[in-house]
Amino acid sequence: MAEPVYIALARSGELRRRVEGARERLRQCRMCPRSCEVDRLSGEVGFCQTGARAMVSSASPHFGEEDPLVGRCGSGTIFFTSCNLRCIFCQNFDISHGMEGREVEPAELARMMLGLQRMGCHNINFVTPSHVVPQILEALELAIEGGLRVPLVYNTGGYDALETLQLLDGLVDIYMPDLKCMEREVARIYLTAEDYPDVAKAAIREMHRQVGDLVLDGDGVAVRGLLIRHLVMPNGLAGSDEAMRFLADEISRDTYVNVMAQYRPCGLADEHPDINRPITTAEYRAATESALRAGLHRLDSRASPRRIIRLF
Repeated sequence: MAEPVYIALARSGELRRRVEGARERLRQCRMCPRSCEVDRLSGEVGFCQTGARAMVSSASPHFGEEDPLVGRCGSGTIFFTSCNLRCIFCQNFDISHGMEGREVEPAELARMMLGLQRMGCHNINFVTPSHVVPQILEALELAIEGGLRVPLVYNTGGYDALETLQLLDGLVDIYMPDLKCMEREVARIYLTAEDYPDVAKAAIREMHRQVGDLVLDGDGVAVRGLLIRHLVMPNGLAGSDEAMRFLADEISRDTYVNVMAQYRPCGLADEHPDINRPITTAEYRAATESALRAGLHRLDSRASPRRIIRLF
């Protein structure tokens, strides 16, 4: 297996410089588009309610992720507590809103990465990492010293600041952002982030610039590139037509897209009639047809209408 891209940056000393720069930015935090400007190093917290240390909810091999991440041995997921979005329908509501998890020191986070590698996981999959990038970088430096060599996955809601993504250039092997919705009013109501569509599109452009289209090895396991998740929402609220056109026209027609059918009312969704039901087969079919019509051809293998029909 080829050496991951982050090894060269660690050897050159560039990773150390980025660790120091990222940590300093926590003193007036602008790590995500919220730009709370609180001093997280002194214990202040902003929107994400996370201070100087990352909080982790769980770390384990995961077999429910996309096929190119799971392979035969699973994706080594580390779920971070909290989020810089507040999606009212979040399926991990207890983690993202309820703050379920515990603070960890960099050395412990590094041990989690190395432990997942020892279990045979194909990658280390940072789930909801946007608000804890400095903490990840600090732990990554220790993990590399300890022998970490598997690809890194940045698994994000898509609400990422360009300056923060640039800190990750040459470190992250695989970006897996959501593309949740395309209208500002939908984002305001359901994500608590009116600027989400513009931010997510800019972030995806930067991610693709860094890593390109998804590349698989001979076993079909991802080694580098961009993988997009798009959750189909009831009543067309995800804007699937526009999302697929954006990916095809402005990113690449070779973009690997998981058109996701597993929406179900979670969190506070029961307070909003428009999203208080699962999607229909027709809604899912319309989204996949939008992708094909736009010219996208690398759709996740689980995203087939026949599979979804059995769900309803």
